[in-house]
Amino acid sequence: MGTAGSASTNSTKPAMRDSLIAAAFQLFLERGYEQTTVDDIVTLAGVGRRSFFRYFPSKEDVVFPDHEQCLADMTRFLAASADSDDPMVRVCGAARLVMRMYAENPTFSVQRYRLTREVTGLRTYELSVVWRYEKTLGDYLRTRWADRRDGTLRANVAAAAVVAAHNHALRHWLRSGGEGDPLAEVDGALEFVRATWGGGQAAEAPAEEAEDVVVVITKRSTPMWRVVREVESSLGEG
Repeated sequence: MGTAGSASTNSTKPAMRDSLIAAAFQLFLERGYEQTTVDDIVTLAGVGRRSFFRYFPSKEDVVFPDHEQCLADMTRFLAASADSDDPMVRVCGAARLVMRMYAENPTFSVQRYRLTREVTGLRTYELSVVWRYEKTLGDYLRTRWADRRDGTLRANVAAAAVVAAHNHALRHWLRSGGEGDPLAEVDGALEFVRATWGGGQAAEAPAEEAEDVVVVITKRSTPMWRVVREVESSLGEG
């Protein structure tokens, strides 16, 4: 999905894009991110500055070349959801697409993780990317739960839970150096979320079935038997 190792070699443009990514990371590892300029990257890649900015609006974007495509894939996946689909199962499936993107090129993903841990500006950029994923999931859930009184709250919290579970599994895999099966790890984390939320089916009493609340205002000196009688009268049980 747009990682350095997944672009087609049959197209000149993707090949140039991949060359820029490879050159950038070679220099980042050799010199450091802050010490590497766009001019350094295009010189090593053998292309002009215009070619760089055709693919990447900034130096930060070359570190995260695959997220725009992954976000588009996630949006299409959610848009294709049927009314009969369990919303929580669907958003967990969407989160799995992100992990699959990382898993396509473990070496690149681990290098990027280590780089972002060292550069504050990249961590900030990464947080903005994560927020966009969470917003996409939340927008979908808010639409699916629009008829619930707690729909917005449930959607926001559930989307955050899915992202947190995904990132927990992702960080564990990246810290291991990309060892093991990341998809199995994220499936386990997402299953925890699905089990916790019960597939999004935890019932909230519909507005017309909500229990009545009775408020009785009385003096502190009123005998308890009179208070009880007033409550019973209010409930129609007297």
